[in-house]
Amino acid sequence: MRGSSNSRKAADPRRRRAERHGHWAEAMAIAALSLKGYRLLARRFKTPHGEIDLIMRRGRATIFVEVKRRADTDTALLSVTAAQMRRISAAARFWLARDSHAMKGDCRFDIVGVSPYRWPRHIINAFEARE
Repeated sequence: MRGSSNSRKAADPRRRRAERHGHWAEAMAIAALSLKGYRLLARRFKTPHGEIDLIMRRGRATIFVEVKRRADTDTALLSVTAAQMRRISAAARFWLARDSHAMKGDCRFDIVGVSPYRWPRHIINAFEARE
């Protein structure tokens, strides 16, 4: 028992730093998307199926955005796994069931890769909904 609390204490600074970096990456993604005419609907939207980093709207389209921060942008974009795509898709269905406006328009799944000292890279329609 004692060892688990020590390892938990050791992980806390890393976890806090990772969370700070995640917040920073999301803020960068929001800024970049806002400049492209996207409007933020939700940030870190939690569902029983998982969390969606950002939900944006542009025109009639509702966009579910996964934000990834890595040392370089290409690695960030390639780091979204099939399991994450399924989780995001399930969470998006949860959002769509409660937002009648979203049901009337298009929806898609984008990825924004964020790396230090670079402008965020936005991949439109990065993947299809997964079961």
